[in-house]
Amino acid sequence: MTHHTHRPPEGEPLIRPSTTDHPLYEAVVEACRSVYDPEIPVNIYDLGLVYSIEIDATGAVRIAMSLTAPGCPVAGEMPGWVADAVGAVPGVRQVDVEIVWEPPWGMDMMSDAARLELGFM
Repeated sequence: MTHHTHRPPEGEPLIRPSTTDHPLYEAVVEACRSVYDPEIPVNIYDLGLVYSIEIDATGAVRIAMSLTAPGCPVAGEMPGWVADAVGAVPGVRQVDVEIVWEPPWGMDMMSDAARLELGFM
């Protein structure tokens, strides 16, 4: 049996689409909103750090997220916080959190609510 590493085909977006039509989606988003970036008093969802939320039919959740900076002091802990928060959502069977650095996070990924909160608007 040959084993080759999976590479996305050319032209596939860096950020996989979220499963927005899944019944658990909103609850998972709310769980992400309960996790805050320690450097910035805004939750990671409104900061735009949660790149995608994929939920399969069995209730397994895959989250791709980034951090505001690669040297972020909580880089090692953040995935655990997110996994704990999302894992507490009724119906979620397992949570897999992946930290990605592509595309790099930028201020333009923040929601308007986050910009207002931080006085950028």
